[in-house]
Amino acid sequence: MHIAVAGNIGAGKTTLTKLLSKHYKWEAHYEDVVDNPYLDDFYTQMERWSFNLQIYFLNSRYRQILDIRESGKNVIQDRTIYEDAHIFAPNLHAMGLMTNRDFQNYSSLFELMESLVMPPDLMIYLRSSIPNLVNQIHTRGRDYENSISIDYLSRLNERYEAWIDSYEKGKLLIINVDNLNFVDDPEHLGEVITKIDGEIHGLF
Repeated sequence: MHIAVAGNIGAGKTTLTKLLSKHYKWEAHYEDVVDNPYLDDFYTQMERWSFNLQIYFLNSRYRQILDIRESGKNVIQDRTIYEDAHIFAPNLHAMGLMTNRDFQNYSSLFELMESLVMPPDLMIYLRSSIPNLVNQIHTRGRDYENSISIDYLSRLNERYEAWIDSYEKGKLLIINVDNLNFVDDPEHLGEVITKIDGEIHGLF
C-alpha cells in the first residue's frame, strides 16, 4: 500500500509522515532536502536554478515511486511527484523564474514519467492557511527558507487548492491543519488516525 502526504511548505508533511510511519509501522520515504545540491542556490537565485532544482526533485521522486512499488511494502511518502509538476514548476514559470523552453522540457519529461507509474492508494492533503504556514516555517528555522515570501506561499496555496479540487487519481483525504498539533496533542493525532483508518479500510 502506498500512502502519500501532500501540502504546502510548512504544512506539517514530514512531521505527520514520521508519526504515521511509527503508528502504522509503515516504511517512510522523505523528501530529499538534506542532500539536495540545488536548494541553497535556488533560494538565493531562483531564476538561475529553478529548472535544475525541479529536475532534481522529479528524478528523486520518480526513483522513490519505483522503489515503493518494487519493495511490496506498506509505504508512506512525504510529498508527491504531482506537486512538483502541478504546483512548483508552473508557479516558477508563471513568476518568470523558469523559461518557456525549460518549462516545456520539464512538463514533457513529467508526462512521460507519469505514464509509467501508479498513483498512491491514498492521498492525504494537509490544508493550511498562510499565517499557519509562516509560523511553522519560522518555528523550524531552516536557513534556506528564511527568504520565502508570503506572496510566494500564497501563490503555491492557490495552486494546491486548484490541484486538489481536480484530483481524481485515487482516494483523497483532506485534513485542515490550522488548529491541529500532531506532536504535542495525542488527541489531535488520534483524530487524524481515525480519519485515515476510515479511508484505509475502504482500500481492502
